[in-house]
Amino acid sequence: MDGGPRVPEQRRSGPAVGAEPAGVRFGVLGPVRAWHGEEPLHTGSPQQRALLAALLLREGRTATAAELIDALWGTEPPSQALAALRTYASRLRKVLGPGVLVSESGGYAVRGLGDGALDLVAAQELAARAEKARGAGDPCRAREILNRALALWDGETLAGVPGPYADAQRVRLEEWRLQLLDSRLDMDLEQGCHAEAVSELTALTAAHPLRERLRELLMLALYRSGRQAEALAVYADTRRLLAEELGVDPRPGLRELQQRILRADPALAEPPAPAARPSAAQVRPAQLPASVPDFTGRMSVVSELSGVLASPSDTEGRVMAVSALAGIGGVGKTTLAVHVAHRARPTFPDGQLYVDLQGAGPRPAEPETVLGSFLRALGTADSAVPDSLEERAALYRSVLDGRRVLVLLDNARDAAQVRPLLPGTEGCAALVTSRVRMVGLAGAHLVDLDVMSPEEALALFTRIVGEERVAAERKAALDVVAACGFLPLAIRIAASRLAARRTWTVAVLAAKLADERRRLDELQAGDLAVEATFELGYGQLEPAQARAFRLLGLADGPDLSLAAAAAVLDLPAEETEDLLESLVDTSLLESAAPGRYRFHDLVRLYARACAERDEQPPSEREGALSRLLDFYLATAAGVYAIERPGDRLVDHLEPTGVPGLVFPDRRAAQDWLYCEAVPLLACVRQSSTGATLRRAVDLLWAAVDLAESGANFKEYEAAAAALRDAARAASDGRAQGRAILLLANARHWSGQFAQADEEARQALALSETAADPLPCCWAANILGAFSFYQSRYAEAEEYLERAIRDFRACGDLPGTAAALCNLSRLHLQTERADSAVHLARQGSEMYEELGHSLKAANGHYALGLALGKSGRLDDAAAHLGQALSVFRASRQRLWEGMTLFRLAEVDLLAQRPAQAAVHAETALTPLREIGGEWRRGNVLTVLGKALNGIGHTGRAQVCWREALEIYERLDSPEAAEVRTLLQPAATV
Repeated sequence: MDGGPRVPEQRRSGPAVGAEPAGVRFGVLGPVRAWHGEEPLHTGSPQQRALLAALLLREGRTATAAELIDALWGTEPPSQALAALRTYASRLRKVLGPGVLVSESGGYAVRGLGDGALDLVAAQELAARAEKARGAGDPCRAREILNRALALWDGETLAGVPGPYADAQRVRLEEWRLQLLDSRLDMDLEQGCHAEAVSELTALTAAHPLRERLRELLMLALYRSGRQAEALAVYADTRRLLAEELGVDPRPGLRELQQRILRADPALAEPPAPAARPSAAQVRPAQLPASVPDFTGRMSVVSELSGVLASPSDTEGRVMAVSALAGIGGVGKTTLAVHVAHRARPTFPDGQLYVDLQGAGPRPAEPETVLGSFLRALGTADSAVPDSLEERAALYRSVLDGRRVLVLLDNARDAAQVRPLLPGTEGCAALVTSRVRMVGLAGAHLVDLDVMSPEEALALFTRIVGEERVAAERKAALDVVAACGFLPLAIRIAASRLAARRTWTVAVLAAKLADERRRLDELQAGDLAVEATFELGYGQLEPAQARAFRLLGLADGPDLSLAAAAAVLDLPAEETEDLLESLVDTSLLESAAPGRYRFHDLVRLYARACAERDEQPPSEREGALSRLLDFYLATAAGVYAIERPGDRLVDHLEPTGVPGLVFPDRRAAQDWLYCEAVPLLACVRQSSTGATLRRAVDLLWAAVDLAESGANFKEYEAAAAALRDAARAASDGRAQGRAILLLANARHWSGQFAQADEEARQALALSETAADPLPCCWAANILGAFSFYQSRYAEAEEYLERAIRDFRACGDLPGTAAALCNLSRLHLQTERADSAVHLARQGSEMYEELGHSLKAANGHYALGLALGKSGRLDDAAAHLGQALSVFRASRQRLWEGMTLFRLAEVDLLAQRPAQAAVHAETALTPLREIGGEWRRGNVLTVLGKALNGIGHTGRAQVCWREALEIYERLDSPEAAEVRTLLQPAATV
C-alpha cells in the first residue's frame, strides 16, 4: 500500500501568487465531475471532460497545448485540434468561474486545488495515513482509514473519458484501487472478519479472475468460516483457469495455502494478530474481587493451587494451567479461588479476568455474553466483537496470545459452559469453581474442596469474633463450629452475628445452635445457609424497602428496568428509583446498568421466601406480577402499533390495568423491545397460569418481532409451546388457539413446515370454536402459505382467498395486504404472472397508504418477486432493494436474508452472476441463524449457480452437494433440480 500512483508530470502546486481560492471541488475517481459548494457543475462533452481530467491529474502544473492534444487524441489528432482545444478550454473556464482554469506560457492549468479539492489527492493522503497506522501496529485504525479512501471511488475511474492519456490513467488508478482493496481485505482477515469478507472476495475474483492474491484471500476467508471444501474448490478452480488461460500453475503461495488447508494447519484457523485496537499502553484488566481479609486455613490447597499456577512449563517460566475447584455450596470455593488468584498476580502481569457464571441459578451465564465482556475488558472495541460464540472464542484466544493473564471462572454450571472461556495458549491460566467436578474438562487439575478441619474452623471463628472472647469460652466456641458442620459460610454467619452483638456470649450462640429445632432457622447448610445472612440485611430494612425487596424478587427475569420495577411496586418512577438505589446500598440488590437492577440468584430465592412469609394476603404477590405483565403487554402493544399502523391486533388484545411506555419514534420503540426481550419472555412463561394466561399469550403475540427478527427465536418458540400446554391444561380454547397460532408462526420461520401446517390447522379449528376472528384470519393466511410451499395450490388459493375475505371483514388492512402478497406468489407459481404483479402491487400500495414502513417492505418484497418472475428485472431489483434497506434498519434478519436471496435470483436472470454470488453469499449469514434448512438449501442452490456462472465450478459443486444433502434429509422435491445441476454436463 502506498500513497497512490503518480504520473511523471505530477507535482504539487498551489494557486498562483495573488489568486483567490475558487472553492471548486473535482472528482476523477468515477465520472469526471465538478462542484461549486454542493452545486454540481456541467463539465460538458466527453472531449471537454478529457481536457479537464488531463489538467486535474497534473494537480496544478501547466500543460502545453501539444501535451494536451497528445493526451486527447494521441498520434492522430484532427486537423483543427488546437482550435478545438481552445474551445473546450473556453467553455470550461465559463463553467468553473474566474481564476480556476488559467492560460499561461501557451498552455493551461487548473488553480485553486486546496485541501480536499480533488478526490484523488484525498485518497492518496488517506492511503498514506492508513499505511502509517498499520506500521504503528494499529490495524483497526488502518482499516477504518483505508475504507474511507476506497469509499471515494464512485464507479469506474475517469468513466466515459476518451483519449489515450485517460486510458492509461484509468488502468493505473484501477490497479492502485485493487492494491488498496488487497490491503484492506488483508486487514479484514487479520481482525477476524472472514465471514463478511467472503461475499466481497467472491465478487472481486469474478471481476478479476487471474488475480491470484484475491483467490488466496478467498480461500483463507472460506476456511476460517468453516467452509474447507469450498476453500479447496477455489484452488482447483484457480489451477484450471490459469492452465486454460495462461498455461501456468498457481504461484507457490497459493499452492502452500492449499496444502495447509488440507493439513488443517492450526495456525490458519485464527487471525495472526488480535483484533483489539492497540493503545499507548496495553489494557491490563484487574477484575478480581477483593480478597477476604480474615481468610483462614486451607494452606495445603492454597499451596497446591499456587504451585500449579506458578510452575514453569518451559525455560521461560510460562504457564498453561486449568485448575477446577469443586464442592458444595458454602464450602468456600469462591473465597479460596479469589485468595489464590491474588497471590498469583505477580505471575500474571498482563491482568486478571473474573466472572460469576451463575451456574447454580436457573439461567447460567451464556459463554458468548461472557466472551463479549472479556474481549471489551482486554481492549477490543465494541465494533470488533463478533456475533457468534465460535468467532468470539477464537478472537479471545488470539487476544490472549502472548499475554500472561489469569482467568477466574466462578460458579460454573458444567464443563461445556467453561470450555469456550479457557485461554488457548501458554502464558495464561484459568481457575474454575463449581458445585460439580469438572471431569469433562480435559487437562484440568481437579480439587475437591471439603469442609474445614476443626482447627481451621475455630481459627476462622476466632478471627471474626476476636481472640479474647473465644479464649474465654473455648469449649462453647468448639460447640458452635461443630454445630455449623465446619462449613465456612455457616461459621462466618454465626461469627458475624456474634461479633455484631457485644452483649452476647459465645455460650449464648452455642445454646441457640444446640437446639436442633431452631438450628435450621438460625443456621442452615449449603445454599440455605446464605438465607440466614440475608435475613440480617432484610431485618434492617424500612417497611417500604422490605416490600420492594420482596415483590421485586418475584419476577423471573434476569433483571428489571426501572419502569418495570415501578409497575411491580405500583409506585412513581422517582420513588421507585430511590427505593432500588437504597437496596443497592445494602448489597441486597445489584445495579446491572444505569436504570436496570438485578438480584443475585440466591438473594432472589431469599426474597421470594420473604414474600411467601410476609406479603399477605397472597393477592398482593399476584397483583405485583399481574402489574408487571400488564406493563409489558401495554408497552409491547404500543411498539406493535408503531411498527404496524392499521393492524387490528391491538384492538383484540386483553385489556390492561397498567399503562405502558410511550416512545418518541420507531427506533426507540424497537430498542425497548429488543432490550427487554429476555425479561419479557420470562414474564410470559411465569404468567402462563390462571387469570394471567390470556394476557401472557397476547403479550407473546404483541412481541412477535422478537421471533421474526431471529433475535430471540428459540426462547420465543419455547414460550409459545409452554403457553400452548398451559392453555390446553386450562381448557381455554381461545388462549390455546392463539398460542398454537404463534407456535405455528415460529415453526414457519424456522422452516419446520409440516409441523407448522398441522399446528395452524389446530389453531384455526380452536379459534373458530372460540369465535376469535383475528386468529382465524391469520391461521388461514399461514395455511395458504404452507399449502403453497407443499405444492397444494388449489388448497392454498382457497385458504388465501378466505384470509382476504376475513381480514376485510375485521377491517384489518395490513392483514389483507399480507394475504394479497401471499396470493401473488401463488399466482406466480401457477403461471398467472400478470395477476401476480397486480396482487402484489395492491398489497404494496395498501401498506404504503397506511404508512406501514416495516410491512411495506414485505410489499416491496412480494412485488419485486412478481416483477422478477415476469421478466421486469430492473423494477424487481429496485423494489427488492427498497425492502432490503427497511429490513436491515428494522433488524429483521430473516427477511434480510430472504431479500438478498431474491436479489440473487434476479441477478442470475439478468446475467449478473458475480453480483448474484455476492447477494447469495451475504444471505447465508442471517439464514444460518433463522429460516431453517430448506431456505438455506435454496440459497446454496442459487449460490452454486452464481459461482458456476463466474467460473468457480468447484465451489459451485460444493454448494450444490450441501444443498442436496439438505433436500434429501427433508425429502424435498428441490433435490431433483440439484441432482441435475451436479451432473457433469450440467450448465446453468
